[in-house]
Amino acid sequence: MDDLIKLSYRERSELERMLTEAIDARQCKRAQALLLLDEETSVSETAELLHVSRQTVYNWRIRFASRQLLETGDRLGDAPRSGRPATASEIIDELLEEILETDPRTWGYRSTVWTADLFQQYLSDYFAMTVGRRSVHYALDRLDVLWKRPRHTLQRRAAFWRQAKGASNAASGGGHAPSC
Repeated sequence: MDDLIKLSYRERSELERMLTEAIDARQCKRAQALLLLDEETSVSETAELLHVSRQTVYNWRIRFASRQLLETGDRLGDAPRSGRPATASEIIDELLEEILETDPRTWGYRSTVWTADLFQQYLSDYFAMTVGRRSVHYALDRLDVLWKRPRHTLQRRAAFWRQAKGASNAASGGGHAPSC
């Protein structure tokens, strides 16, 4: 049968050891599949026993056979993939902690307080790191920093603000008291 695989004594013993010491369930399942194929179990039966498709079993067998130069555990593992980059959590935590107590003006920024956008700009300017605002928020949460967003829109007081606070218009000097 072409579907089977012939394992060496060393490969078989390493796969059996991985079954008992496995940390990763995916590697354990792949090791089981290869051991079953080595015991002359068909691909269909192996797939049914492990609750995967036959194509998955074929892929595992081909991957294991094509990675002869790697260690057995690495031969069972997933290949590196492209995708979303890893988070910069540990990296930016240290960088933000170093500058939290400093004034942003010492770094050349025209602000007296640090904001998430300003932290992003700082990381981009000084470390060439592109970091999202949410990552900055998470980092500040991990550092137990309590802060609130500064208000950028200032307003003038309304003409009748004292009345809104319960005072009379006469007390404000804005109008004349009625005379009798």
